[in-house]
Amino acid sequence: MPVVEVVAGILWRDGRFLAVERPEGKPRAGFWEFPGGKLESGESAEEALVRELKEELGIGVQEYRFWRHVVHAYDDFTVRLHFYHVTGFSGEPQGLEGHALAWLDAQAAAALSFLEADRPLVADLAHVTFD
Repeated sequence: MPVVEVVAGILWRDGRFLAVERPEGKPRAGFWEFPGGKLESGESAEEALVRELKEELGIGVQEYRFWRHVVHAYDDFTVRLHFYHVTGFSGEPQGLEGHALAWLDAQAAAALSFLEADRPLVADLAHVTFD
């Protein structure tokens, strides 16, 4: 089974984090996730984070830190996700690829259908603090 390397950014604003809904026409449409995407050949996870959030949301990443890796096996592939907390960015996030956007707290996020690989992280976000 192929392994796909993916980066995801958890953007924070006023104690809430940004989630995006996968648009119609994409695999797993209608499920919620954290914005990001596949690493390109020769690209570091940090480079992919900056590129993907610019392409997907139209923002510039200014402050971030690695949070954790998650490996999840779907039926047809395995995804290895690199999650980063993004606490500083320029611009206003927009769904440039047709995504719906929502700023959520952990309680509101728990009521949405997140992708399987992201579900365990949603509850953990209630306990995240920044120094």
